[in-house]
Amino acid sequence: MAVSFPLLAVDIGNTSTVLGLADADLSLTHSWRVRTNREMLPDDLALQLHGLFALAGAGVPRAAVLSSVAPPVGQNYALALRRHFRVEALEVSAEALPDVTVDLDQPGSVGADRLANLFGVERYLGAHEYGVVVDFGTSTNFDVIGRGRRFLGGVLATGAQVSADALFARAAKLPRITLQAPASAIGKNTTHALQSGLVFGYAEMVDGLLRRIRAELPGDAVAVATGGFARTVEGLCREIDHYDETLTLRGLVELWASRPGVAAAGPPSSAGTF
Repeated sequence: MAVSFPLLAVDIGNTSTVLGLADADLSLTHSWRVRTNREMLPDDLALQLHGLFALAGAGVPRAAVLSSVAPPVGQNYALALRRHFRVEALEVSAEALPDVTVDLDQPGSVGADRLANLFGVERYLGAHEYGVVVDFGTSTNFDVIGRGRRFLGGVLATGAQVSADALFARAAKLPRITLQAPASAIGKNTTHALQSGLVFGYAEMVDGLLRRIRAELPGDAVAVATGGFARTVEGLCREIDHYDETLTLRGLVELWASRPGVAAAGPPSSAGTF
């Protein structure tokens, strides 16, 4: 299967797109985060990809897997890869994964990124029967995963930056601030008071939802955080066990490798929808 590597994994979110190249050991060798731009056409995206590979001195991909919650961008990446790299990307969907059980009222509505998280969290399960991925993006998604690749459901919450933007839009006199934890919960000025409410308040929301989720599960659950805002709340959320900013990308790589007939050189390295 050497001709399938480097493997390009693309996770297209509403705000940012994360890309990574994996080698034959299924290890991520390069990763990038760029802004999701719905105005870019396939040729624009091909130029962007060429530029990223050239800057990193990386080889061009021989295979690709992508998840998208921004449909126009997903199709344009697929076209760019087909036209300029002669690569037919695997586009993730529940229907394309026969070994995955989606326990939702409408199984086809599960987001592709959440299916990638299902594969990414497997290495953290250990003796746990369940895993919960807290994916901090434009929205904050809580994905509840059962052993045996079962997607059991989850929670959708407003993302921290979206909450902050809504507050600033409604209260013109409030200053725009950097979302970072202040030194104390009790603010002595407007900036610190806002940071306390938006960062500490958000961390408490995450902890509270994780406690409720765990209380509804019949067995122990490990909680893993990923996504851009995870770094801000690292150490603040008491209910999160692990932080892994590459979890979704790695999940895409392992999802791609899990298909029948696909084999890699070795085991994985440890490195708008529902």
